[in-house]
Amino acid sequence: MRSKKSSRPVTQRQLRVGEMIKQALGIIFVRDEAKLPNLDTNNITVTEVRMSPDLKTAKAFVLPLGGKNATEVIDNLKEFSYMVRKVLSKKITMKFLPKLLFVKDESFDYAEKIENLIKQTNEQEKI
Repeated sequence: MRSKKSSRPVTQRQLRVGEMIKQALGIIFVRDEAKLPNLDTNNITVTEVRMSPDLKTAKAFVLPLGGKNATEVIDNLKEFSYMVRKVLSKKITMKFLPKLLFVKDESFDYAEKIENLIKQTNEQEKI
């Protein structure tokens, strides 16, 4: 697997740290440990965490349950990422705690689009 911006492959360490942060964020959101104002974190799913090569930035792909109010949820997470980071610092032990960037996960929308295209071609072949 190669990172999108560089030709350098993603290292095993990046994958391992990303998975560790993903699991910790999932636990934080399920248990509502971050206590974010105006946000119910029980309904947030962390689908993937990608680490930068220097492990100082973590891009967390999140999606609210059902995909409802996704932009509002992402904006709240961005605004209060320091609170999530503070709780995360107590969950994991690293030399440098990465900066958290929250991004809406578009993979489910993309997969649905591809599935619909496949269905359309199958229907056209039947005709």
